[in-house]
Amino acid sequence: MMSRDQLKEAYERRYGECLVTLVPMLENYVREAVSGYPRIDRVVARAKEVDRFMAKAERTEDGALKYSDPLNQIQDQLAARIVTYYLFDVEPINQLINDYFASVEEKQMVPESESEFGYEGWHHVLFIPQDILTPDIPKDDCPEFFELQVNTLFQHAWAEANHDLGYKPPAQLGKYERRKIAFTAAQAWGADTLFCELGSRLLDENAD
Repeated sequence: MMSRDQLKEAYERRYGECLVTLVPMLENYVREAVSGYPRIDRVVARAKEVDRFMAKAERTEDGALKYSDPLNQIQDQLAARIVTYYLFDVEPINQLINDYFASVEEKQMVPESESEFGYEGWHHVLFIPQDILTPDIPKDDCPEFFELQVNTLFQHAWAEANHDLGYKPPAQLGKYERRKIAFTAAQAWGADTLFCELGSRLLDENAD
């Protein structure tokens, strides 16, 4: 197993020589995959920054490191996101993704209990397309796969606002603060659901 310094050095090399170069090419590739779909708000990609990679690599579960081989096990070193308008857009976009990419796994992210509100979205783990691996990129030092998230506008907005306040808070949250965050998640879920219902009816009517 690598020492912390060795792991950081290896990831810094991967980040600089591979991941950063792949970001714009992956973003364009994903954008092309969904270019025929009418309600795409944005497609973005990013490389996981070194400090965030190291923080994730050092996570523990039951007193032991979660990842025994972080360079090969952490799936979101390279990641992309598709943001669409309505909940009913998600399924056809997922189908486009499965038609366009070689999939490792996919998962719908929802709160554990039906009475809870929090982060929601679809996460795909996909093989990096060979088409974007140009000769100047050291293939042997690149990850095999990337993570692709599909979110609605409301899911994305809530997740972005919650990231530094609820998911990675600067200080320990109290009960009342956690309830506030849950309330905002419930509001986002409600707005998403209502716009989905309205959009399903109104857009279908206009199509007729």
